[in-house]
Amino acid sequence: MNKNLLNPLISIITVVLNDEKNIENTIRSVIDQEHKNIQYILVDGGSRDLTLEIAKKYKDFINVLVTEKDQGIYDAFNKGLKLAKGDLIGFVNSGDTLTKKSLKYLCSYYNKYESADFFFGAVKKHWGVLHGYKRWKIFYTWGFYSSHSTGFFIKKEAAKVLGDYNLKYKYSADYDYFYRMIVHHKMKGVSSTKNELFGVFQRGGYSSKVKFFDHLVECTRIRLDNKQNKFMILITIIIKFIFNHKRL
Repeated sequence: MNKNLLNPLISIITVVLNDEKNIENTIRSVIDQEHKNIQYILVDGGSRDLTLEIAKKYKDFINVLVTEKDQGIYDAFNKGLKLAKGDLIGFVNSGDTLTKKSLKYLCSYYNKYESADFFFGAVKKHWGVLHGYKRWKIFYTWGFYSSHSTGFFIKKEAAKVLGDYNLKYKYSADYDYFYRMIVHHKMKGVSSTKNELFGVFQRGGYSSKVKFFDHLVECTRIRLDNKQNKFMILITIIIKFIFNHKRL
């Protein structure tokens, strides 16, 4: 059997900007993995606090360290993707953490499902554990998967086909990435069980700071740009408004 199949190289990309409070926990969660065949890439957007000093303490474990101004989180993602050499590629944003067995769980699915292009692992958020992957839901809601950070891993070959995250979208370029991946390219995905926890998503991150209306407008634009049925888009907008009104 192919050695890479048994022990794949996994590229982990961490993007960060001025997060001296959380970066160390994120780094340690990556380097403390039971699976050791890792290429660790840290992309810093030009931090002015102690983030880089903390990161440099782990220079023996960080394979690539980029520090320069960027055009936002998705530009940083793209920089990381271009540097990734692994058989599998995943993102762990600063503040989020992997569980010690996360990459072992990933490898077991990678070995078992050779035809899969991407994998979604269970992720703990402040309200509970998100798990599973329901492809059909992507046409109605973006809540069809667990999490981008700590929960999403893609094969290198599939990532090359998809290309970059679209910088046209400021808040939710990952939704566009997933739509292209699942709907246009018809790539195959597998999810872990609820008990196979890949990571912990920290509350208060980038996505949580986006205003409801700004998020709704961009999500609608993503669906329109991807030529989704306009009637279905209208239905999703109405449902979103109703849900948000009830929550308020």
